[in-house]
Amino acid sequence: MNKNKTILGVILITMSIIFLFGVHNLPSYLPAWNPADVFSKFDNELQAGQYCTVRDEKGGLVTKISRRVNVGDEVFTADGCHYRITKVKGNQAWASFKGPDEAILGYNESYSHLEAPVAAVTWKKQSIGVYHTHSDESYLPSDGASSIAFRGGIYQIGEVMVKRLKERGVKINYDRTPHDPHDNNAYYRSRRTAAQLMKNNPIALFDVHRDGIPDPTFYGRSIAHKYVAQVRFVIGRENPHYTANLDFAKRLMAYANKVYKPVVKEIYFSSGNFNQDLMPTAILVEAGTYTNVKTDAAQGISMLAEAVPVILGLTVPRTQPGAPENLKPITDTTSRTPGTWKALAWIVGLTFLAGGVFLIISAGGWDKAKKRLTDLLERNKVR
Repeated sequence: MNKNKTILGVILITMSIIFLFGVHNLPSYLPAWNPADVFSKFDNELQAGQYCTVRDEKGGLVTKISRRVNVGDEVFTADGCHYRITKVKGNQAWASFKGPDEAILGYNESYSHLEAPVAAVTWKKQSIGVYHTHSDESYLPSDGASSIAFRGGIYQIGEVMVKRLKERGVKINYDRTPHDPHDNNAYYRSRRTAAQLMKNNPIALFDVHRDGIPDPTFYGRSIAHKYVAQVRFVIGRENPHYTANLDFAKRLMAYANKVYKPVVKEIYFSSGNFNQDLMPTAILVEAGTYTNVKTDAAQGISMLAEAVPVILGLTVPRTQPGAPENLKPITDTTSRTPGTWKALAWIVGLTFLAGGVFLIISAGGWDKAKKRLTDLLERNKVR
């Protein structure tokens, strides 16, 4: 009997080890299972013209966004203010101020002393993937409608971003596959497109959208003597890479705003996934809103594109090992990856769990396992 229990315990530990290695070596374009996926089946985005307003404890405006907001969502402003939503009622939400975000402030300070590269250089063969989950999104003043099935004005915004990146010496894979209709399953359909892009081993993925709030002045700014529609980053907090995704967004916002302040309005840390579990440098970009003139949105996305290859380490030499972490490109192999310690803790925890299960089974029950462990500690106690 004891022999059978021992064999069963060994099998359980072996299966645990296989599971751990399997999870970490699966192709990154396969879906990562998340318990929250059961409850987050639907796209949180609202239709053009519908939006939620987020205010702070004093009633001041924090942000407006055309998607359902949820308690626990967060906002990171360009100047480093951090808010967390604590209450939602209808299309109104309230957020508490969590203080300045140290990472954003640090990146803002560090990048303020960096000089932009004067010439573009092609970096190896890795590409950047660009696609559109909501391929119908359009700009009312320029396109005549807020939505045009299968051929929305958002494609022209994607083309501007792609053109600017190519001018910086970056290889691009731009997938123009439409994912209509604009419904709750759009992200499931666009995942197939993102998966195809992943097969080219990209260094980053950009899903380009536009927002749906009706006020064009919310995004409108004069930057570098040009009227521009700002961009906003949306990061999903329901995926295993969210810490790295968020860090990538913070770095990109800080450097882009160093070059063209403030072309990136903010980061919205949202419930949802947005296919960002595919890689830690996947990001959703909203280029203005549907009431902005399309050329203004194009100007904003073009300014953003100038910062992308720098943060990814595509147009500047990689920093040497030992350089400050916040000056390294996000893809520098000597840079610590956010979330590494969490992953290590998870592996260690499962290992201890498997060992505990083995001990209980081999001992014949919890009480016997406890006694065996106590006896072992007593025998090895230093006298």
